[in-house]
Amino acid sequence: MSLLTTTHVTKRFGGLVAVNDLSIEIPEKSIISIIGPNGAGKTTFFNCITGFYQVDEGDILFNGQSISGLPTNRIAELGISRTYQNIRLFSNMTAIENILVGQHPHLKTFWAEAIFRTPAFLREEREALQEAKRLLNYVGLSGLGDQVAKNLPYGAQRRLEIARALGNKPKLLLLDEPTAGMNPNETADMVRFIKGLRDDLGITVLMIEHDMRVVMSISEHIYVLDFGTLIAEGAPQEIQRNPRVIEAYLGRGAASGLEQSNDAVASTL
Repeated sequence: MSLLTTTHVTKRFGGLVAVNDLSIEIPEKSIISIIGPNGAGKTTFFNCITGFYQVDEGDILFNGQSISGLPTNRIAELGISRTYQNIRLFSNMTAIENILVGQHPHLKTFWAEAIFRTPAFLREEREALQEAKRLLNYVGLSGLGDQVAKNLPYGAQRRLEIARALGNKPKLLLLDEPTAGMNPNETADMVRFIKGLRDDLGITVLMIEHDMRVVMSISEHIYVLDFGTLIAEGAPQEIQRNPRVIEAYLGRGAASGLEQSNDAVASTL
């Protein structure tokens, strides 16, 4: 069953077509990657899914419901969370406070209850703090809850951003370059962690990633964009040998030397 389906999604900025007639399907409890050269429209597509951009044409269905035109907070409430290519933590807040912010779409008490600190508010506050500590431990940051986010090491900040996204109890998690800037050991840990999100928590993962080795090792299906247009899709082995993909990454001449190009494609991005 498809958790997310997009049909003929198009997003324009003036005369620039950033996403062009894009139709994809994301099955439940899968790990799917979207790849493509810089400027291919990948992050713009994420922004369309999460409501930061309104699509100009087409539709986006989540759990069978159209989410096109919905505000970002409503889309989050339905069960879609994301991270960003450039880390966007609340840098002067603690790790625990960042995760508590991520839980906001599911908190039920009102501002008046917070002001008067009613029993319902205090109970929800305790439960939220307990859940934030659990998520901090789950992402491997136990004991760092009181650390200000900007003082954490880079890899820990990446994990904290995912923990904040998990605070929303997502069914679908959009990861925008989750291994960017990581060393090989950190990258290997992140790959195992992402697999655990699907295997342990049942979360569907849609990922943009520029490390092709990560993509090939973790993805069940890959969509390839170039200038906003879908140029290929398939299993990792198919994508690695696709002439149009090789041409998009290495140029027209490389596509003719297909066998020699496979290793180069694998190390690109």
